[in-house]
Amino acid sequence: MKNTLSKGSARIILAYAMYACMAIPASSQQTFNPKDYQYTAKEWKAIVRKSPDAFFKTDEAKRIAENVLAYQRETGGWPKNIPIHRPLGGELSIVLGDKNRLNDSTTDNDATILELTYLARLYQQNPDKQYKDAFLKGVEFILAGQYENGGWPQFWPENRGYQVYITYNDNAMVQTLEIIRKLRDGIAPFNDLVDDSMKSRLAQAFDKGIECILNTQIKVNDQPTIWCQQHDNITLKPAPARSFELPSFCTSESCSIIRLLMELPNPNERVKASINGAMTWLDAHKIHGIRIEQFTNAEGKPDKRVVKDPQAAPIWARFYDLEKAEPLFCDRDGIPRKNLSEIGYERRNGYSWYNQAPESLYKPYEQWKEKYM
Repeated sequence: MKNTLSKGSARIILAYAMYACMAIPASSQQTFNPKDYQYTAKEWKAIVRKSPDAFFKTDEAKRIAENVLAYQRETGGWPKNIPIHRPLGGELSIVLGDKNRLNDSTTDNDATILELTYLARLYQQNPDKQYKDAFLKGVEFILAGQYENGGWPQFWPENRGYQVYITYNDNAMVQTLEIIRKLRDGIAPFNDLVDDSMKSRLAQAFDKGIECILNTQIKVNDQPTIWCQQHDNITLKPAPARSFELPSFCTSESCSIIRLLMELPNPNERVKASINGAMTWLDAHKIHGIRIEQFTNAEGKPDKRVVKDPQAAPIWARFYDLEKAEPLFCDRDGIPRKNLSEIGYERRNGYSWYNQAPESLYKPYEQWKEKYM
């Protein structure tokens, strides 16, 4: 999910600009040429999540919807990393030719989640049956992908290698459960889209998903800790993904899981233990006295390094090894290392090795404890 824009946020708001342009007298309008811009997957996310409701009444929103429908596979899902809002032109036939693919439908990198959200928002402003039908087909894709143990793979119905594992990476499963919950509870913009029969199926899927989360939580000395980015779909144990993503304690994705669990009303004792155990683990493994510094290296390239700073805010490594729970870094060779400086330039700068995501949980956790503990 890299940002390839080089001109700030100018392109991120193209859709807004086109919408706003419609309200300006023709004599005052600037000419917006889509070819002047670089369409990106990041921009597509901004259009889906940040566009005002009024945008979904525009012709531009309907034009984008045609692309959303075109990219939807017969599986009901969508491929990832696609700037779906980009005008297709002569590429439409190529896109339509891929509709029967079975190996690229996914929830990784927000795929399918974004398209379902777009269709839901669009349907609120344009109750066109084709949008609802495509949305419901996407919901069926989601339900069909769930394992009996409650988890979801990264890709389905066809997958290979680590794609078969239960995937928390990039918050894939958490976002899936969030949409399921909103549909079950009729929360906008996902209201008025499913009937009671579907809501019953969604409720069952949500409960199974929560059960999977609890069953995959890593335990140390029988105490719940946090989660790996992916877990084996059979044994439920931490599993590897890409060569630099080893089985490990993973802080960032675990934070999204904890937040989801804290949103459950009337949590039972098992959920309470899960949340308390995870927060205890995160608090015990925060790192003091360092920060990540951007600098120019001897080759004149932008680089990253860890520097000591007694005043720095607490920080967490992305991964901690499963044996000693110490920060873990890895290059594409798959060899675990103890320091960021020990991995090569490409992975050191092309991946997020530290984060402060757990910091955002402390306040809601205290509020949660006051309410339920």
